[in-house]
Amino acid sequence: MDKVVFFYGGIEPLIRIVVVGTLAYISLLFLLRISGKRSLAQLNAFDFVITIAIGSTLGRLITAKGVSLAESVIAFLTLLSLQYVVSWLTVRSSSFQNVVTASPSLLYFRGQFLHKAMQQQRVTQVQLLAAVRENRIASLQNLEAIVMESTGTIAVIKKETVGEQTDTSALSNIPKINH
Repeated sequence: MDKVVFFYGGIEPLIRIVVVGTLAYISLLFLLRISGKRSLAQLNAFDFVITIAIGSTLGRLITAKGVSLAESVIAFLTLLSLQYVVSWLTVRSSSFQNVVTASPSLLYFRGQFLHKAMQQQRVTQVQLLAAVRENRIASLQNLEAIVMESTGTIAVIKKETVGEQTDTSALSNIPKINH
């Protein structure tokens, strides 16, 4: 049975944490750099899972004596490879994209809050008004739509200025709920 250490177990475990943690950090930065911007973009569900798994792997490597740097680098490589494969399939297959990526949700459209959609997305009117203010818009009359994107961010879309044709093509892939 391993000895339980409460406060200090010697210098060797501390040196291991610094050396292996530093090498793991450098390895992870290198792997993330070569895996491309997609690994660092705003997170959707599969990116979030990869991020949590990478963090867990790094934490375990740094603190667990029985995990080698080589094992963790292979774990990082496996996770980033899976993320690459999912991204590759998402770009090439709309049906696969629908499985792994949430659809954007229309929450406000042409003067009306879409309460059913807001409830489904667990967003309040107060939160949407805050997003409007963050976009430096003072009046809802200046809005065409508010959309919760697949990444969970809220996009505020202004109406076209007077004299321009209203083009809502940016909303074409959003299911229109209750309007």
